[in-house]
Amino acid sequence: MKRVLFVCVENANRSQMAQGFARHFGGANVEALSAGSRPSGVINPKAVHYMAEVGIDLSGHRSKSLDEISGEFDAVITMGCGDACPWLPARHQEDWALQDPRHMDEDGYRAVRDDIANRVRALLEQL
Repeated sequence: MKRVLFVCVENANRSQMAQGFARHFGGANVEALSAGSRPSGVINPKAVHYMAEVGIDLSGHRSKSLDEISGEFDAVITMGCGDACPWLPARHQEDWALQDPRHMDEDGYRAVRDDIANRVRALLEQL
């Protein structure tokens, strides 16, 4: 089983969507987690809504801190948190400098969601 961690600042949008896609695409072969360098404590309702459009339910997710995450990973993907992200043990590390869709309109939010889906699919094929 591959372990993958997705990290963004609030753990409310991008990293939550990536975790959802990784679980969906990877199934039982992937343990996908997400966390934030400064978690907001809540998932953005837009993330829940726009992921539901593609059949992925984030309603049971919660915003988590990096302090709650432990162990080694096959991949750690950061999403624009820059210096706020500590080093985490991983075979593969990558930064996806994705825009935070929090204030985007519907089309913009969907575009970020779809970009994340494509990147997650490519990452899992690479692992």
